[in-house]
Amino acid sequence: MPPTASDRRRRRRLVTGLGAAGAAGAVTALVAVLVPSASAATLFSDDFESGVSGWSKSGGTWAVASDGSKVYQQSKADSELARVFAGETSWTDYSVQAKVKPVRLGSGLAGIAARASSASTMYRLALTSAGRAELQAVKGSAVSVLGSVAVGNLTSWHTLRIDASGSTVTGYVDGAKVASGTGALAGTGRIGLVTSYASASFDDVAVNPVGASPSASSSRGASSSPSASSSRSASSSPSASSPSASSSPSASKTASASPSASKTATATPTATTTSGTGTSPTAAWPAATGTKAVTSTIAVSGTLDGGNVRYYGSGALGDDSQDEGQDPLFKLADGAVLKNVILGAPAADGVHCSGSCTLINVWWENVGEDAATFKGGTSATYTVDGGGARSADDKVFQHNGGGTLTIKNFQVADFGKLYRSCGNCSTQHKRAVVVQNVIATAPAKSLVGVNANYGDTATLSKVTVVGDKDLDICVRFTGNSTGKEPTEIGTGPDGVTCKYSESDVTYK
Repeated sequence: MPPTASDRRRRRRLVTGLGAAGAAGAVTALVAVLVPSASAATLFSDDFESGVSGWSKSGGTWAVASDGSKVYQQSKADSELARVFAGETSWTDYSVQAKVKPVRLGSGLAGIAARASSASTMYRLALTSAGRAELQAVKGSAVSVLGSVAVGNLTSWHTLRIDASGSTVTGYVDGAKVASGTGALAGTGRIGLVTSYASASFDDVAVNPVGASPSASSSRGASSSPSASSSRSASSSPSASSPSASSSPSASKTASASPSASKTATATPTATTTSGTGTSPTAAWPAATGTKAVTSTIAVSGTLDGGNVRYYGSGALGDDSQDEGQDPLFKLADGAVLKNVILGAPAADGVHCSGSCTLINVWWENVGEDAATFKGGTSATYTVDGGGARSADDKVFQHNGGGTLTIKNFQVADFGKLYRSCGNCSTQHKRAVVVQNVIATAPAKSLVGVNANYGDTATLSKVTVVGDKDLDICVRFTGNSTGKEPTEIGTGPDGVTCKYSESDVTYK
């Protein structure tokens, strides 16, 4: 007879014991299931039997079903994009598999994602309202279909799998190959569950090294629980034939994803008095030492050293969108310092500086509305030293108040604008930005934008642009205080507003 819910929960506890056997005693049983050790055959698994942990939301309404089925559901069918992500942005080659059951497709889709480098950049295998499974490369609004196949009974459970190895991405539905192609997206990223204008149920998520046997669980029936032959435990219990750590995401990466006692201590920073110096713009992105969900804005006075913990929005701060007026994850008082912090997705409106502030080695993995907004008075000074930002649909740094912002030793990639002096704020100021020793990697729209009519200045030196020799370095606008879109009036150095020479910019 099919196992009961209690039987399935008991099996999970047994598996937890196996997964945790080689782990440090401080690691909880739940973490052992969600993020097994690097030597385990399965790198990650979740059947939602014990609720949801380790997933970050970006749009939609997600919850474990209350009908006893213990599946993860996205119920907001009119959501344009609803996604949840898990794993690490540093994951490279892997196979992700999950069971997916569309509840209401409408004109949309439901599926899984691999190598999600941002909330809008990923490989996606989805069941669509056209009655097909499509393997897609998604970058913002640009969707490239790598291949598709017809699928029957769309309202039944289907097992979707994406194998990502090197530059090759392959999709499978119920064990049958959909398509294989060479993708041009980033070679690393998290896993995800996704819907667009659809509601759906998800279950039995597993991440394995490419080529490893997927968990031996049978497809669910339209309304049944897993059959007696299904084996959730197989997806998370190590075996003697488990691949070595070198064939999977590195041990240090796995450790950083595992909340532990030391992570909790680091995630509650204490005040310090040193400011430190930012990293070189060529520095590698740091691995997270832990994760911390932020459900309400964290107020910072003095210095907060995050110890490279990844903070991400949850609850009221969990909607990763470009909506204006979102609250930030961090709000810095006048004179505050924020250092050694990673902002994961969703990042809401990033960081707000109420007055002068200093950001040292702050990293935005996926910029939300803006990475940071500066709101101080006319004499405020703000410094961004070291760190980096990527995947910004529009602005990285928004300057709404007055004063001078210095951005140095910084790296930015896949962005709209690195800096923008507010073009239509109701209260306008004369503003200054200084950009020193910055590496900007395309795609991008422009580097800085300033308002000539308010006396803004942009002073740039040692700027390196990678991948776009036609990128506008400094764009001049006529700003306003009426809320209308500002008018662009020119680009390039002019010695008055845009202060730099062609020798200050290197193109690669």
